[in-house]
Amino acid sequence: MNISILRIAASLPLLLAVTASIAQARFDTTNSVLTVPTIDVDGQTYRDLAARLDADGRLTILALTAPTPPGGPDLATRATAATATAQGHALCQTIRPFYWEIGDAAQRLAGASIDAPGSLLHHDAGSVMPIASASKWLYGAYVAERRNGAPTEDDIRFLNFRSGYTSFAPNGCQAGDTVASCVARDNNGVLTPAHVGRFSYGGGHMQKHASLGAPGMALGALDSAGLAVEMRRLLGTEINFSFSQPQPAGGVRSTAADYATFLRKLLKRQLKLAHLLGSFAVCTNPASCASALNTPVPSALSWHYGLGYWIEDDPGGDGAFSSAGAFGFYPWIDADRRYYGVIARVAAAGGAGFDSAACGAMIRKAWSSGVVVTSVR
Repeated sequence: MNISILRIAASLPLLLAVTASIAQARFDTTNSVLTVPTIDVDGQTYRDLAARLDADGRLTILALTAPTPPGGPDLATRATAATATAQGHALCQTIRPFYWEIGDAAQRLAGASIDAPGSLLHHDAGSVMPIASASKWLYGAYVAERRNGAPTEDDIRFLNFRSGYTSFAPNGCQAGDTVASCVARDNNGVLTPAHVGRFSYGGGHMQKHASLGAPGMALGALDSAGLAVEMRRLLGTEINFSFSQPQPAGGVRSTAADYATFLRKLLKRQLKLAHLLGSFAVCTNPASCASALNTPVPSALSWHYGLGYWIEDDPGGDGAFSSAGAFGFYPWIDADRRYYGVIARVAAAGGAGFDSAACGAMIRKAWSSGVVVTSVR
């Protein structure tokens, strides 16, 4: 939807929405254009606002994508296309065996277990597995609950990985640790001042954040069991998960079914993080972002990072929110916040999470269009 010049007074609802979404806005000083990826107006998600405030006091809206209408392919068509894509697309065949599902705020709508020929390994909705970095989305949601939807500047810096705590060891914590003893281990709690304010993907940010005393989270004394109890207290005891080590950024063990419950709560706006999706986003690709130090995302992609989750908003992406784990667990919510999805699997190969993300993007595309996807893009 392209909109010509509008008077500011006539655009007041939109301006208020922009104000609420200002944390995710970007301003280009070369052309005085403000861009905002997503704006929530009365429960409707508008995307890709580009606007200029002119010297004469008028707001020029250069571009704005309207919400996706509730129509489109029916559920049976979507499910057939997504199922065929999950079974047959080359990017999905390479990650077998796995379980996948898609649903809306109310329920699971489609999904299946897809086994690998000759393998006895099988995953389903109830398979308990390490979800690695998919833990980060849970912790981000927990912090949003603690802060009643208004994270502090310090919270934001820790949750979008600009805190400067960049020396966290790959194996992080040990099973017998507490949150605080893990911070004290090796160089896990070492601050690198030169890295403050720069994106660096790793577990040290959330580990340190969880350990900080009041007015911080003050979780330092908790072991794995205690950390799970505390996080479930606010996220919902109907979401079952445990920690193999007390690491908020990567220690969770759970199931596709339980993680789907979490995603449905976001879609139903029962968790405060639902109103913050897309907010406080930072660029992550060192090749195109001077403030980024490192990223696990393939260099061809330029995703942003929010409060514990990725935003797949590079030019070839679809804007989904996601949190891929190192072993292949991949949850997402689509950019329109109508549907969630999960790919659940366990693989030791490097890059397993983003291999799952590549398959998930194809399933998502098939679901959205109602057409079986065979090409890579």
